[in-house]
Amino acid sequence: MIKYALLCKKGHRFDSWFRSSEDFETLSASGHLVCAVCGEAGVTKALMTPGVSAAPEPKPDAGRPTAAPPSPPGAGPLSAPASPSEQALAALRRRVEANAENVGRTFAAEARRIHNGEADGRPIYGEASLAEAKKLVEDDIPVIPLPWRNRKTS
Repeated sequence: MIKYALLCKKGHRFDSWFRSSEDFETLSASGHLVCAVCGEAGVTKALMTPGVSAAPEPKPDAGRPTAAPPSPPGAGPLSAPASPSEQALAALRRRVEANAENVGRTFAAEARRIHNGEADGRPIYGEASLAEAKKLVEDDIPVIPLPWRNRKTS
């Protein structure tokens, strides 16, 4: 996984994780990369500084108890989103989960059934492979990727 600092055309800065640099380039070239703050397309990588860790601590002597290293300020369990972007994303997730049906891995088939009038129209969300999502878009079935994963896998 790679974490990039990103910048939109309107100047909003945010971070996002990608499986690889190729995934970033693919999403960017296909227009599926948008600003997490305003939804603007045209997101680019921002100037980043490398993360450099300190030299490893020497191993403690066997048999001597050691204390846990002190946590940096602000570290600890993630209890609430910190930035306005994270708060907006959390609110969006709550709204989607409260108002739409999670159809899981049958998302592509169910979206197609709804589009074809074979199932009742309703808001749904779930999982689809990249190939399934591309086929839905090619067939003019409106879908949008959500910027989170299933709670069981995230």
